[in-house]
Amino acid sequence: MKVTVTEARQTLPELVRRVKADADLRVQITVHGDVAAELRSCSPEPPRGAAANRLRELMAELPAHEGPGRSVSESVNEHLYGKRHE
Repeated sequence: MKVTVTEARQTLPELVRRVKADADLRVQITVHGDVAAELRSCSPEPPRGAAANRLRELMAELPAHEGPGRSVSESVNEHLYGKRHE
C-alpha cells in the first residue's frame, strides 16, 4: 500500500492500527512520488534472558572436552601472540 506523506499525516492512527492488525502489511510513504519511508509492524522482542538460555542449551549439546585442561587466563599472552621463542 502506498500513501503520500500528506495522507499519512492525516490518517496515521488508522495506518498504525491496520499495520498492527496485519503483520504482513507494509505502508510505503511517498514524497513527490518517490518512496521515502515504510511503516510496518515490528518483530516482538524475545523474553528477557532468552539469548543466555539458548546459549546454555547450545553449550549443553557440545561434546565433553577430553584431555588435560588448560586455563586460557594462565597463558593469555600465548593465546594472543603465539608461543614465545627464547
